[in-house]
Amino acid sequence: MKKYVIAMDQGTTSSRCILFNEKGEICSIAQKELVQVYPQPGWVEHDPMEIWYSVMSVTVEAMQRADVTAADIAAIGITNQRETTIVWDAATGNPIYNGICWQCRRTSDRIEQLRSDGLADMIHARTGLIPDAYFSASKIEWILDHVPGARKRAENGELRFGTVDSWLIWNLTEGRVHVTDYTNASRTMLFDIHNLCWDQEILDYFRIPASMLPEVRPSSCIYGETLKFGDPILVAGDAGDQQAALFGQCGFSRGDVKNTYGTGGFMLMNTGSQPVISDKGLLTTIAATSDGSVQYVLEGSVFIAGAAIQWLRDELRLIDRASETEYFCESVEDTNGVYVVPAFSGMGAPYWEPYARGTIVGLTRGAGKAHLIRAMVESLAYQTNDLLQFMRTASGLEIAALKVDGGACANNFLMQFQADISDVQIQRPECIETTALGAAYLAGLAAGFWKDQDQIRTNWKCSRVFESRADQEKRTSLLKGWSRAVNCAIDWAHH
Repeated sequence: MKKYVIAMDQGTTSSRCILFNEKGEICSIAQKELVQVYPQPGWVEHDPMEIWYSVMSVTVEAMQRADVTAADIAAIGITNQRETTIVWDAATGNPIYNGICWQCRRTSDRIEQLRSDGLADMIHARTGLIPDAYFSASKIEWILDHVPGARKRAENGELRFGTVDSWLIWNLTEGRVHVTDYTNASRTMLFDIHNLCWDQEILDYFRIPASMLPEVRPSSCIYGETLKFGDPILVAGDAGDQQAALFGQCGFSRGDVKNTYGTGGFMLMNTGSQPVISDKGLLTTIAATSDGSVQYVLEGSVFIAGAAIQWLRDELRLIDRASETEYFCESVEDTNGVYVVPAFSGMGAPYWEPYARGTIVGLTRGAGKAHLIRAMVESLAYQTNDLLQFMRTASGLEIAALKVDGGACANNFLMQFQADISDVQIQRPECIETTALGAAYLAGLAAGFWKDQDQIRTNWKCSRVFESRADQEKRTSLLKGWSRAVNCAIDWAHH
């Protein structure tokens, strides 16, 4: 009798493994931080072998903690940091270069050239994405152009490209399976989200041979099996982290919306079977589904959310643990006029300003440590609110409640401030590990561990609701200050 589903959650700053039971409860968890590589300012990389070894290590650890063997596992579901780009040798499986992280800005100039070439509208229409260095396409091209001999090897069919999910599945199946799912493919800037295929014209523009690319399949299906843990285990779920989180939040219906406060901040709204193409800086992408249907989502991406809290901890050393921020936020009445715009990697939706940089404004002699920490935490809510307002407009749908997840949503101050500034009800579930839970659900449904989506819906339980307590005058004043601060960060990019 299979008792658990494994979720491999490979994120930007750590790899985790969580074992879930039939009720969607966490039975075991293991986590390992991932080394961030910064070769130059604005460049971010990961070692693909470290990614693989860390995922294996936490999986073994989580299984040992629960005292389970492969025979107890119904399936493995994978969820991953999206857009991060890995190219490896098809014969040996060895990476030819570090994985280029989604946060990396090295190809920003290349995207400017793409715009000059007049391709921005075509790419937006076909892929649902606004051309940006964030996505995989220009990263693949960079690797082929800068690793000696790589382009010729690619043209000879010797190299493979994958986002992190493809890399993990390749290794789990010992090179037998080269796949990705619709959600990850839709984040490469190479995938036609309407016809559900790789777009040859875009491939030709970036000179990327089609032989490098994985087969694209639904998020919930049996891709293969792995023997890495003893008895065979089905690999049966795959979704990019944000789509997995929407699925874990039971965002199965049109109008369902969630926000994840992770390394970045990501808001997704299910728009149903018809894609909504936004002209307001939002992305159109594919949702994770379990029934073979294709659904679309509107997405707003904030590049720096939880990573800003890490910066307070690791670079400024203002805190020892992220959880301490709540105490400091509550210790002062306000930010004393300070605003922080954490544009360390440029600004995502709705601004899409790759050259903006982190900015602190409103400093006076009375500003102290607690004010700076509170301003940084508030910046997560302000950025989320920007997305929420644009999403309301683009979709034409009213958003009465926002489901939240990700590590930072455990901060009660942040959740209350979000409710206040956005004038919306915030719903925090009992299990905030919804990214991993979504991957588990996708795998478990394909493997028959769960019967259907209705069974999964009964697992979702609300832990706490936050209602707005702010008056409109205060809300308007705070948002006006935030808007001025954002303009300062963007102004930096143009002078």
